[in-house]
Amino acid sequence: MLLHIVARGKIGRSPEAELVGRYLKRIAWPTKVTELPDTGGSPPPLQSNSISVLLDERGEALSSTQLASKLERWRDDGKREARFTIGAADGHGDSARGEADLLVSFGPATWPHLLARAMLAEQLFRATSILANHPYHRDG
Repeated sequence: MLLHIVARGKIGRSPEAELVGRYLKRIAWPTKVTELPDTGGSPPPLQSNSISVLLDERGEALSSTQLASKLERWRDDGKREARFTIGAADGHGDSARGEADLLVSFGPATWPHLLARAMLAEQLFRATSILANHPYHRDG
């Protein structure tokens, strides 16, 4: 299953970009990042049999093991892609939230978009590590 991050804004050459790259390289699953301009532009169409996840302040705060369980279920159900979308500064519209399969939040704090991208990459690495029984993740 492809883990696809779709994010508004260009990360460029920055410490956040290095951090995102470091985590994505460590994920054994196929990964992809699509950057969209801050305004305008459309994400690539979501393939059939895929999952749409929006990072949204109104979403569910998942533990790392809960995210791993969701990825495991989607993978085992034969999903082609799990797409994680990070919106613009104003977040996602009501229609996008309504169409998503899951809304995920990194808590009530406001995070810069580039840092949210790094946090997502790390959580995807952690979740896939949990599924591989890698000692990276420590419960408790």
